[in-house]
Amino acid sequence: MRSKTVMSSANLLEELQSVLAHGTVARRVETLRRVTDLFVGNAVDYSDDHIRVFDDVFQCLIEQIETSAKALLADRLAPIAAAPPQIIRTLALDDVMEIAGPVLTKSERLDETTLIEIARSKSQAHLKAISLRRVLSEALTDVLVSRGNEDVVQSTVSNPGAQLSEGSLTDLVTRAERDDDLATCIGRRPDLPRHHYLKLVAKASLSVRRKLEAAHPELAGEVPSAVQEAAQRVRAAAMTRQTEMARALVKSLHEDGRLTEFQVATFAEQGKFDEANAGLAALAGVSVETAENMMIESRTEGLMILAKVAGMQWSSVRAIIAMREKLSGGSQTDMLALRDTYEALRSSTAQQVLRFHRMQNVTSAA
Repeated sequence: MRSKTVMSSANLLEELQSVLAHGTVARRVETLRRVTDLFVGNAVDYSDDHIRVFDDVFQCLIEQIETSAKALLADRLAPIAAAPPQIIRTLALDDVMEIAGPVLTKSERLDETTLIEIARSKSQAHLKAISLRRVLSEALTDVLVSRGNEDVVQSTVSNPGAQLSEGSLTDLVTRAERDDDLATCIGRRPDLPRHHYLKLVAKASLSVRRKLEAAHPELAGEVPSAVQEAAQRVRAAAMTRQTEMARALVKSLHEDGRLTEFQVATFAEQGKFDEANAGLAALAGVSVETAENMMIESRTEGLMILAKVAGMQWSSVRAIIAMREKLSGGSQTDMLALRDTYEALRSSTAQQVLRFHRMQNVTSAA
């Protein structure tokens, strides 16, 4: 019976206080071991009231024992879903990693508020332990990415259970320009949105180009085409089911005569890169690959050329530019200056530039 298995809180605390007041260190540790055995062996049967009793007991005992005994307690309680919540919090907040580590990595009893509190205030070792948890929310990964060192960030990105927010992804892709290992970690994530993957590939290609030119200066002239070809293969491999569905939707709208610049602008305002890109390509009469290449360029001229060929109004173009800036994490541009440039751009000039762009692509592919 549960009533026989667990004594009342008052009686148990009284007995333990006697042990702590008059017993040796060895006796205190042995008492902790016996109480832990009792809890672990019957954890699934205890009610919330019983768990609160154990919480009181552990809190009382933990103040009187050395680090090794605390570490053993943390290691035994961490995997238990019904572990007493207050002692779990106390162990997680400990500065000694042998104590905090197992709980930070394994315990499902830790609430997100406590985890974020620890991630914002404790050591990099604490952050690394948190990064290894089975599931990490966007709010938690935001803290790990912004505050963590290189090891913590790579561990977080490599964790398949980590949910990465749009802001964290933007920051990570930017940081990956200077860190090939981080770029590899990000690129291997199956949930990486295509627009981030494309930017990652574009930036990595520049890094590869510099390395190849430095290592083989006699082949420097051949490097750009080789890099471009490799990037095109990687982009094709990065095609996701979501991208395919987006392109199929836009193709259907276009074939039915329902694709308008207003619809493309709406896609952009909703942050739907694949739909906006495919829509712009359809209205401009170019392939989605051509539009994609021009869309992710560091400058906005390519995008405006496509929009001018498509006959778009400035309000629609502005929505696409705003989406592009938001997704890339780049600094805001002078929209007034861009508007003047766009309105001054002639359709005939845009057509000529687009033909030249197509010719370059054909030459590169040959």
